Amino acid sequence: MKQRTISTTPFALQITAKVAKWALLILYLIIALLPILWLIMSSFKSEFEIISSPLAFPTSLNFVNFINAIRISGLHRFFINSFIVTAFATTLNLFFCSLAAFAVAREEWRFKSSFLIFATAMVLIPIIAFMVPYYSLITTIGLYNTIWALVAVYTAINIPISMFIITNFMTAIPHELEDSALIDGCSFWQRFSKILVPLTVPGLVTAGTFTFIGCWNEFVYAMLLTSSQEVRTVQYAVRFFNSEFRDDYGGMFAAIVLTMIPTIVIYIFMHDKIVSGVTAGAVKE
Repeated sequence: MKQRTISTTPFALQITAKVAKWALLILYLIIALLPILWLIMSSFKSEFEIISSPLAFPTSLNFVNFINAIRISGLHRFFINSFIVTAFATTLNLFFCSLAAFAVAREEWRFKSSFLIFATAMVLIPIIAFMVPYYSLITTIGLYNTIWALVAVYTAINIPISMFIITNFMTAIPHELEDSALIDGCSFWQRFSKILVPLTVPGLVTAGTFTFIGCWNEFVYAMLLTSSQEVRTVQYAVRFFNSEFRDDYGGMFAAIVLTMIPTIVIYIFMHDKIVSGVTAGAVKE
């Protein structure tokens, strides 16, 4: 009897551990999904339903909120501004960070390690700490209330995470490939564009996805550096539903749901590359 009790104890502990693990994961999933489900439900409700029964399901699918969010508020114009800002900021960020990562990962020069530590450590500093310097700089060079102000700032604030990801990828590429290119007479730019960049595509996609999502969802600098509807982005435009439309919560919730769609689609299509990019360098041979 004692031997049977001892032999079954590890099995019982394994079952208990698995049940606890899945219960914890399901709890985290519920906590993460409940606000999104509530937001989607509320976007289909009328104003009366949102106020009287905020936790209940909508009695009918009310698409008027989405129509108001697109037509009345002119949300399509803000979407265009956000796409322009995000596209330019992501492109410039990847270009500059890939060049910097190439210099750090493939070249030998003094203070290289110190530069990389300093560049990647900037991710630990909250972006609101740079509000005054960025505002002063943007107003001084005359870019206030322009799309290019947001492009410049978004390019800069996403450099640390992009540098970290792209540098890890370029460091893992064998040096023999570059040595062969040098023997064949490749220049610096040819080594970068024809050897390193094609092999670093997963890292570039990962860094670009993070930059795209960060630029699209950014609100603080969109509020700080713009003042007119012609250059406003979608995240800042959602804020004005409470003032311009007299607390139109249904329209505001519908607008928020619409602004979530691009980032969700990007993440769905780039999920595999993001995982491979984040885990790059975690296992070394």
